[in-house]
Amino acid sequence: MKYRRLGKTDLNVSVVGVGTWQFGGDWGKDFNQAEVDAILTRAKEVGINLIDTAECYGPDHLSESFIGDFLSRDNREDWIIATKFGHHWHKKWSHAWSVDDVRQQLDESLRSLQTDYIDLYQFHSGSDEDFDNDALWTMLDKQVQAGKIRNLGISIGSNQNIYQTEQATERNAKAIQVVYNRLDKAPEEAVFPSCIEQDLGVLARVPLASGFLSGKYKPGVQFSDKVRQRKEQAAVDEQLRRVEQIKQTEVPEDAEMAQWALGWCLQHPAVTCVIPGCKSPEQVEANAAAADLDIVPVDHRSAVVR
Repeated sequence: MKYRRLGKTDLNVSVVGVGTWQFGGDWGKDFNQAEVDAILTRAKEVGINLIDTAECYGPDHLSESFIGDFLSRDNREDWIIATKFGHHWHKKWSHAWSVDDVRQQLDESLRSLQTDYIDLYQFHSGSDEDFDNDALWTMLDKQVQAGKIRNLGISIGSNQNIYQTEQATERNAKAIQVVYNRLDKAPEEAVFPSCIEQDLGVLARVPLASGFLSGKYKPGVQFSDKVRQRKEQAAVDEQLRRVEQIKQTEVPEDAEMAQWALGWCLQHPAVTCVIPGCKSPEQVEANAAAADLDIVPVDHRSAVVR
């Protein structure tokens, strides 16, 4: 495993992390604690130290609760925990951006994660209006001073949201989370240059394009999970045709496409870490192998992996 400094923080994070949206049950599988334990145990064995989650990944902080149960039996100091705020899922899903709401979310996340502090607490895909709340950021700064939060971050909802990105340093945020993958290179235009200029860490979410870049699927596939079912079948088939073209023209014959896709993200100088989801210890191990790829960053728009 390789490690990189996360922006202006003192955190050295593994270049491959574990995304945990799937633990909430939205990706076609319900998890139990034993399955989560097996995934996180294998992650630790292969050198991964960053777990990314959120308050709304599953009802009542479900993903965080799975992680917290695991952490209660492991060494908390070995892990960098990133979670998020701004939404709530209890009986129904809703936004929650007021100062009091976010303060409550923070305390609930700390209880669910069974920890005294969160390493990276991220504004979660909110509007610019929600973002422009000085009282909210003042409260969060006080939580940093109190030790409940070590670092603030921003998970931008739009891959082209340069407004929130450019405001990061002013808001004392030290990392940006953004969708970035071989099918969606929008952050390269403005977001990444701003991150480099401000020395912000970058967490690349959806690096496998919701599984499209795994190489497993062909046009005509019918997805059963809630997330990918939202896409029109024509759009799904078109993306998969693009993937096939990429596989034929860019991916070396001896390379696994999923590992290549993660490595493709990591070769960009702005990217600190990729945070793919995973459903098994075997997927964790395969994802981690991307850190060992020999990447030639001659052109970040069409990187080659040896």
